[in-house]
Amino acid sequence: MLTDDADIATWQNEGLPADRMSTENATILTSCQRWPLMVDPQLQGIKWIKNKYGDHLHVVRIGQRGYLDAIERALAQGDVVLIENLEENLDPVLGPLLGRETIKKGRYIKIGDKECEYNPGFRLILHTKLASPHYQPELQAQCTLINFTVTRDGLEDQLLADVVSMERPDLEELKSKLTKQQNGFKITLKTLEDNLLSRLSSASGNFLGDTELVENLETTKHTAADIVEKVKESKVTEAKINEAREHYRPAAARASLLYFIMNDLNKIHPMYQFSLKAFSVVFQKAVVKAEPDDDLKQRVSNLIDSITSSVFQYTTRGLFECDKLTYIAQLAFQILLRNKEIHPVELDFLLRYPVQPAETSPVEFLSNHSWGGIKSLCLMDEFRNLDRDIEGSAKRWKKFVESACPEKEKFPQEWKNKTSLQRLCIMRALRPDRMTYAVRDFVEEKLGGKYVIGRSLDFALSFEETGPTTPMFFILSPGVDPLKDVENHGKKLGFTFDNKNFHNVSLGQGQEVMAEQVLDLAAKKGHWVILQNIHLVARWLGTLEKLLEQQGEGSHENFRVFVSAEPSSTPEWHIIPQGILENSVKITNEPPTGMRANLHKALDNFNQDTLETCARESEFKSIFFALCYFHAVVAERRKFGPQGWNRSYPFNTGDLTISINVLFNYLEANPKVPYDDLRYLFGEIMYGGHITDHWDRHLCGTYLEEFIKPEMMEGDLCLAPGFPLPGNMDYNSYHQYIDDTLPVESPYLYGLHPNAEIGFLTQTSEKLFRTVLEMQPRDGGVSEGGGMTREEKVHTVLEEIIEKLPEEFNMAEMLGKAEARTPYQVVAMQECERMNLLTQEIRHSLCELSLGLKGELTMTIDMENLQNSIFLDMVPETWSKRAYPSMSGLTLWFTDLLARIKELEAWTTDFVLPCAVWLTGFFNPQSFLTAIMQATARRNEWALDSMSLKCDVTKKNREDLTSPPREGAYVHGLYMEGACWNTQTGLIVDARLKELTPIMPVIFIRAIPMDKQENSNMYQCPVYKTRQRGPTYVWTFNLKTKEKPSKWTLAGVALLLQI
Repeated sequence: MLTDDADIATWQNEGLPADRMSTENATILTSCQRWPLMVDPQLQGIKWIKNKYGDHLHVVRIGQRGYLDAIERALAQGDVVLIENLEENLDPVLGPLLGRETIKKGRYIKIGDKECEYNPGFRLILHTKLASPHYQPELQAQCTLINFTVTRDGLEDQLLADVVSMERPDLEELKSKLTKQQNGFKITLKTLEDNLLSRLSSASGNFLGDTELVENLETTKHTAADIVEKVKESKVTEAKINEAREHYRPAAARASLLYFIMNDLNKIHPMYQFSLKAFSVVFQKAVVKAEPDDDLKQRVSNLIDSITSSVFQYTTRGLFECDKLTYIAQLAFQILLRNKEIHPVELDFLLRYPVQPAETSPVEFLSNHSWGGIKSLCLMDEFRNLDRDIEGSAKRWKKFVESACPEKEKFPQEWKNKTSLQRLCIMRALRPDRMTYAVRDFVEEKLGGKYVIGRSLDFALSFEETGPTTPMFFILSPGVDPLKDVENHGKKLGFTFDNKNFHNVSLGQGQEVMAEQVLDLAAKKGHWVILQNIHLVARWLGTLEKLLEQQGEGSHENFRVFVSAEPSSTPEWHIIPQGILENSVKITNEPPTGMRANLHKALDNFNQDTLETCARESEFKSIFFALCYFHAVVAERRKFGPQGWNRSYPFNTGDLTISINVLFNYLEANPKVPYDDLRYLFGEIMYGGHITDHWDRHLCGTYLEEFIKPEMMEGDLCLAPGFPLPGNMDYNSYHQYIDDTLPVESPYLYGLHPNAEIGFLTQTSEKLFRTVLEMQPRDGGVSEGGGMTREEKVHTVLEEIIEKLPEEFNMAEMLGKAEARTPYQVVAMQECERMNLLTQEIRHSLCELSLGLKGELTMTIDMENLQNSIFLDMVPETWSKRAYPSMSGLTLWFTDLLARIKELEAWTTDFVLPCAVWLTGFFNPQSFLTAIMQATARRNEWALDSMSLKCDVTKKNREDLTSPPREGAYVHGLYMEGACWNTQTGLIVDARLKELTPIMPVIFIRAIPMDKQENSNMYQCPVYKTRQRGPTYVWTFNLKTKEKPSKWTLAGVALLLQI
């Protein structure tokens, strides 16, 4: 309707990609009445536009000098203007131009204060390289949005052309000639037809007498016949060429798949931005690098291997260590899905792990959660009777489950013959803590060992990929200085500060002008420039992006820019422009991991001279080494997640070096070692300055009390089990002592129980699978072969939730029942009000989404987010805002919600306090604990602020109780993390291995005056709502202990309301 083959042929000759979507986009762009706005992150559309209009195109950018004058001139002359690289906000001065608000009978348009002449031939094209921009509704109404984002099939065709032109240039040249020839034929035929029709329409009377017209008709006929013949010949040739080209399609398909996996990494972290232009360079180098082979099939196989490994290396050097496994897992799963080597339904199970709730494990070596997973797995044909086999051969399965590395062992019975992915599914249920290792083994088996071996990158190799237009971008980590590599490499190539061709600008404090001058000089003379910490100058980053782009073109060939920035902690705080990230070679440098590496690194900040500075050598060296160990502990404890630190802190080497200086000054100035002063300075100021959480501050102080005390001078202090504080040694001997004496890496080195590592590994694997699930392509992958489409799955879950969701609480009726308004009744009513707000939001949003899926309502962003959350089994954000903290997936969260409603219904029927209160079931557990104090205070007429809660852990379970206590309350549903409770002795004891969160017996809580609170032999145990700890803090319960309370503080022992 809107275009014909001749136009399409012309566009393709001008460089428009040959896929259908690009053709449709070009048709809209050339036909639309409103100004077109191209969303073009891969810059393919703008390349075609520049070729199409050539010299007649005026290319401007908002903000560049004189851009309004250029638009005014083009407006008067009727030229085409392209405004490129638009941000999300446009200059308001362009409003009248965008809306075509003409004045004076349509002859002028006002731009700013100026009335500019308007030529109707003027055309404006807007362009952005943002991948998913959010423009104001009025701009969307004024423009026609055209999405030029490349598609997987489109990219595959483009890369196929690239690989064939490199492998078989003869074929590609012939194909190109044929395409141009056929396009020429189409254009010629169209011109002849148009001419003929024009003459026929203008001919009058007997047109057979019009000799010229008849000759024209004859010429057209002959030409058409010739063209038909040539088209027939060329079609045969084209079929042969296409057949030969198709042999290379697997290589192009693999490359296209790799690009889209790489492009999706920005869902993990906004720093991970990659451009198609840079990818094409990597792709072409990989094709050249692939091993030659006379056998075409083998050659294509070599190409696939070379492309995969090159893209893998290019991508992983810019990823953080914690994200590399996510990337290689997604890589392996997508490649195997594409090759149909794994079943989508099994992959779906592995990533989602849908647990059947309320299952009780019949075997003691598996938790209820694991058994729920096994039951879910048994619903698939391939895993039928797995539950029976585990019960029937419990001994063999127990041996397998409790082995140190089950991923290396053979499965019992015939289950060892299952495919690798099926074994992963079973392992996910049995030993979630070993899944990161199991996935690594899976990738090694399917793709090869080179994809799982961590290698440190050779800087020289990465440097070769940089150029005047390709900066190098260092993504910084605390305590690492990657710029030493740049300086060392610069020396080899003759770029140094002394030669005045090496510039280093540390940004911040008005250094932007200096940086601009240095960049300008370096671009002309071919110098190297380091721009450090660009994240500190957020407002200048847009200018820097333009500078790098402008100076890259036509600059000296030796010009190089090295940029460094810290990544933002959340996507919302991300400020580095996409253009800088996409066009640069990204490199991450991370600090060493493990106690041994961290302890050596702490010592590396000093030398023998440091040890000899202090006159009181023995005391200085002992506290010096203890401080180095303390620094290594607090830095590395982060890896244990919330059980390590409630919040993450940027402890760095500066804290350690300043602490050593303070130690030297205090020892020199005091005749006695001021242990208390030193601990205060280190724990509250030097390291404590970073700390914002009360419990983390307490933990930091406890470490210092254990490591720095008078006993250290008597030679009987152990920094960790099996690691005594060394005596008086020289600097190198300390390094040697660490290598010889430090025990193998384990949680014991940090004062933690080995279960902390199991918990941390389990959460790491949960995060891995959650991220890979979120990265699955929406148009296929996991949902393929799953039996239902994405919409159907969402609709099924949605209807199930609406059906099971109970009616709201009748607050008016409740007010009638609760006349006394006791503290407990007030708490119950507040909880019901909150529950009503939550259930109202759930019902309202689901009903809206249901109408949207049926097409009766327009889908909004909120509805799309809700649909996405339901599909991914995540609690939607609009629900969690009105709910209580939870780390569960949607299925378990909703089961828990129904249990909470049931509990409230039972309580509010007659407002009699339950025998045992389920503390977990509250939105605000603090309100119930305060109500216990209020009730006691009213009864005894005590002052509320002079009371505290006494917690007695009983020997009973919930079922043993028949009535509530006379004062206070019995509470149940708490779990202990980091240790366990011995019911017989009534004390905290060491946790049993692999029992991460044992359930607590019923706790009797009552209010007593503060002065009657027992504090000796008590551990002040924090209570949190979830494993996330930190912001979910509820209360502090005093629990009896025979051991020193500091042991449980270092072990991160806490009570949790949910696990």
